[in-house]
Amino acid sequence: MIRRRLFAGASLACAVLALAGCSEKKVQAPKAKDTIVFSILSTESAQNMESYWKPILADMEKQTGMKVKPFFSSNYSSLIVAMGAKQTDVGWFSNASGLEAVRRSGGEVFARTFDPSGVDGYKSVIIVPADSKLTLEGLLKCDKTLNFGIGDKKSTSGTLAPMTYLFIPANKKPETCFKTVLSASHDANLFAVANHKLDASTNNSTALRLNEEARGGAQSRKVKVIWESPTLPEDPIVWRKDLDPVVKEKVRQFFLTYGQGDTPAAAQQRKNLERLSMGGFKPADDSHLLVVREMEALENLGLAREAGDKAKLAQAEAALAEIKAQRVAAEGKAGLAAPAN
Repeated sequence: MIRRRLFAGASLACAVLALAGCSEKKVQAPKAKDTIVFSILSTESAQNMESYWKPILADMEKQTGMKVKPFFSSNYSSLIVAMGAKQTDVGWFSNASGLEAVRRSGGEVFARTFDPSGVDGYKSVIIVPADSKLTLEGLLKCDKTLNFGIGDKKSTSGTLAPMTYLFIPANKKPETCFKTVLSASHDANLFAVANHKLDASTNNSTALRLNEEARGGAQSRKVKVIWESPTLPEDPIVWRKDLDPVVKEKVRQFFLTYGQGDTPAAAQQRKNLERLSMGGFKPADDSHLLVVREMEALENLGLAREAGDKAKLAQAEAALAEIKAQRVAAEGKAGLAAPAN
């Protein structure tokens, strides 16, 4: 009997030790992240964008010591959803889509681009064929005879800016103004107007300059601008808030030092960026999006006025006043550029 108890006790002890061993294996530290998935808005074909970004992503791999996988999409919503689903870690966004990534996908602005020309910002524009006699006044007649191109709903220059600064102040809606309204990328809209497939469309000054400087101007020389917005802020670079701090610091250091200095490597990096009409990157935070939040609030205010809803109008006015106050405070701290009202 004593032997049986001793044997049973020994067996129990072994079992406990075995379980403890299993438990130790389960709580082992997770494997360090070795890959960054970087999302890129395809303002042109994914093939073109891949060729422009390839050397930059290769430099990112070299500096961070991590693999970098691109995630291309011409659809703003898919970039937002991908970050929210943790399919991507970092991304180049427009301001409007970047704001959605911050609101819905756990994103956070940590950097923003700047223009190599020295002009800090860009403009939304409306273009028509170069030989067109259409004027802005004619565009706003809203007689449903024109075919019009607009951007993605989450596009700052393709949709939000023209709605905020042109259509809503004129008490006009594209869907009731034109014969057809087609939503597409800036590149697709530029081609369509240049080839007389559209009578007019939204676009932006950066896309036109890129076509002229880097693509030979095959399309930009076939169009002309009949309207432009106030200056808009440059694009944000957004990462997931929950990224490992070590990974964040590697990514931050890469962006904020890329193309800086007077070394041959930095000169080549600036050439890589020029193909995207970028001069480099500056530090930023979510206050960078205050300008687009103000544009959004202006749009809501215009819609409330149009609807004649006093309650919504009061709410929109209060929201706009709050955002303006936040912008003024941010400007005092960091010199944030504001659009003309």
